[in-house]
Amino acid sequence: MHIQFNDLFLLMQEQLDGIKVVPNPDILIELINRIRPSDSHNLEESQNKFDALIQALLTTPNASSAFQGYLLKLVNHYKQAGLYADSGILSLDGFWNQLGQRIGAHFLPLLTDESDLKDLVGKVFHQRSDKYWLENISEKKWEQLFRLLNQGHRYKNDKLGIKRDIVKAITVLSYRISGIGLYPEFINAYPELQEYESPFLVQNREIVEFIESYKKQHRDEDEFAVGIPPDADQALVMIEQCRDVVQKIRRAIKRIGVSLSLTYLLSLLEQCIDRIELLLNLLVEDDQIRYQLCGELLTDLVNAHYSETSVRDLLKTNSELIALQVTENASKTGEHYVSTDKKGFFGMYKAAAGAGAIIATMATLKILTARLVLAPFLHAFLYSMNYSLGFILIHVLHFTVATKQPAMTAAALASTVQHQKGSKTAQIAELAGLIINIIRTQFIAILGNISIAIPTAALITYLWQLSMHEPLLTHAKATTLLASLNPFTSLAIPHAAIAGVCLFLSGLIAGYFDNMSVYRKVGPRLKAHIKLKKMMGQARLDKFADYIERNLGALAGNFIFGIMLGSMGTIGFILGLPLDIRHIAFAAANFIQGLMTINGSPDIGLIIVSFLGVLCIGLTNLFVSFTLTIIVALRARQVRFSQWKPLAKLIFTHFSTRPLDFFWPPKQPLQLEDEANSQSKLNH
Repeated sequence: MHIQFNDLFLLMQEQLDGIKVVPNPDILIELINRIRPSDSHNLEESQNKFDALIQALLTTPNASSAFQGYLLKLVNHYKQAGLYADSGILSLDGFWNQLGQRIGAHFLPLLTDESDLKDLVGKVFHQRSDKYWLENISEKKWEQLFRLLNQGHRYKNDKLGIKRDIVKAITVLSYRISGIGLYPEFINAYPELQEYESPFLVQNREIVEFIESYKKQHRDEDEFAVGIPPDADQALVMIEQCRDVVQKIRRAIKRIGVSLSLTYLLSLLEQCIDRIELLLNLLVEDDQIRYQLCGELLTDLVNAHYSETSVRDLLKTNSELIALQVTENASKTGEHYVSTDKKGFFGMYKAAAGAGAIIATMATLKILTARLVLAPFLHAFLYSMNYSLGFILIHVLHFTVATKQPAMTAAALASTVQHQKGSKTAQIAELAGLIINIIRTQFIAILGNISIAIPTAALITYLWQLSMHEPLLTHAKATTLLASLNPFTSLAIPHAAIAGVCLFLSGLIAGYFDNMSVYRKVGPRLKAHIKLKKMMGQARLDKFADYIERNLGALAGNFIFGIMLGSMGTIGFILGLPLDIRHIAFAAANFIQGLMTINGSPDIGLIIVSFLGVLCIGLTNLFVSFTLTIIVALRARQVRFSQWKPLAKLIFTHFSTRPLDFFWPPKQPLQLEDEANSQSKLNH
C-alpha cells in the first residue's frame, strides 16, 4: 500500500530548522489521519498502512531523523508525568464520586489543559475507534517503528527530558501504591499485612532506592542518555509481591465477601501496579522489549483517553467482582434446587406442593384486598406485604416457588462453563446433563405448585361462598380475571416477562445480601448485641444470629420480590403504563377461582385458552429469569461460551431418544459423554 509521507517529513524538518520553539502538532495529526484505517477492526488494512509508514521511514533520506527530532521536541513541550501516572488509572476519589463526575461530564464537558500531553493525545487520536486499530499492530511492528525513531545520539537532551518525567511518574505511582495498601479495607481482607512487613511499603523503599541510584549514576546529562541504568530487579520483585497480595485478596473474597469500595480499590491498585511495572521496564529493559513496551503504553494511553470519561467502563471495571460474588452466593443458595435422583425429585415436589397451598391463600387475600376502597399507595402496600410475608413464610417452612429456581441454577451453569474440565465434547456433555436435570426439576416444581394451588384455591372459593353466602368474585370480576389470562388477546405474556425480570432481580438481591451478611459480619455482630442478649438470652440469640447469617439473602430477596410484585400494577397506574405482573402459580389459582365464580357453566374453549395462558405465563417466567441470570453469571466470570449450537443439538438428540429423562429421574445418573462423542464422530 502506497501512502504519500514525503511532504510531512519535509514539514517536520522545516520545524526543526526554523526559529519556532514549539513544533506544529497538526503535522502529527495529519500523519495519523493518513495511516488510520477506514475500518478500525480491519486487521489487514491496519497492518498495511502501518507498514507503509515504516517503509517510508526506511526509504526516505533523513526521514527517521526528522520524525524523531520533531516528535521528541513536540512531546517535551508538554507536561508528561501526569499522563504516565494518571491516564487510564482510577481516581482516589472513590467509586461514587467518579460516577457522579463522569455522568456530569456528559452534560457539562470538563476543561482540557492545553499544556498537558493528554491534550495532545486527544487531538492526535481524536476518534474513539483509534484504540482498536492500535491494538491490531503487532509487537514486531512497534519494535520496527521505535527502533527507527531512536537511531543516533543527536537529541540526547530531549530523551533526557522524557526519562525524567517517567521517573517522576514512577515515584508518584509508588507512593500511591503504598497509600492504597494501608487502607483498612485491605487490612480486614488480608490481616497478614499487619503481621509481616507489607510489600506495599517495601516496594516504595526499593523504588526510591532505585531512583536515587538512577539519578546518581546519570547525573551528567550525556551519561544519562547513554548510560546503563542500575538494576531494578528487587523493585520489580516487590511489585510482583504486591500483585500476589491483590490476587490473594480476590481469592479470599469468596470467603469474606466484598464491598463496592474494596472492589474499586482492588481495580485501582492493579492498574497502578501494571503501569509502574511498564514504566520501570521502559527504563531498564533492553531495546527490543523497550520498543514493544512503547507501543503498549501508547495503546493504553489512547484507550484511557476515552475510557476515563466513560460511565460504562467504570461500571464494567468495578462490577465484575460484585457480580461474581452475588452469583456465587446465589448458586450456593440454589444448590438444592437441582435434583438428580428420585429422592430429590419427590422432595422437590413436596416443597413445591407446600408452597402451592400458601400461594393459593395469597391469591385469595389479593382478591379480598382489591375489594377495599383505599388510596393506590395503600393498595400497593397491602399487596406487597401479602406477597412479601407469604414468600418469607414459604422460605421459613422450607418450601419452594418453582420460578425462583432459574435465578439460582443459572450460576451453577455458568460455573460449569467457567471450569472447562476436559475436552470441549466432555464440557458440552456435562452442561447438557445439568440442563436436563434443571428442566426436570423445573417441571416437578411447577407441577407441585399448580397441583396443590388449584385445588386449594378451589376449596377456599367454595368455603367462602358457603360461609359468606356470596361468591368470592362477581361475574364481571371473574370474566376480567379469565380474560387477563388469555395469551392471544391480553398482555399476559409481557406481564409474565416483567415477573421474570423481578425474579431475576430477586436472585441478585439475595446474592447481594448473602455477601453483605458475610462481609459485614452480621452473625457475630448480632451475637454481641447487648440489648438483644438481655431480651433473648445468649443461647437463643446465637441460634437466631446463625439463622439470619445463613438466610439473610433469601429473606431479603423474598421480601423485596414481594414488594416488586405487589407494587408493579400501582406503578403502572401512576405512570399511565400497562404494567403488571403474571406469575404461573398465582395465575393457576386465579384460573380456578375465575371458573368457579363465573355465571353458568364456563365454555370449554374458555377453559382451554385460559389454561394455555397459565402455561405460557410459566414458560415466560422461566425463560426470562433464566436468560437474564445466565448472561450476568457468564459476564461476571468473564466467560464466553460459543458452543450453544452443539449443546442444543445434543439436548434435542437426548430428548428424541430418551424423552422421559426430562420429566422423570433416570435410574442411573445421566451420562451424556458417549452420546456427545458419537455425535462428534457422526459430524466428522
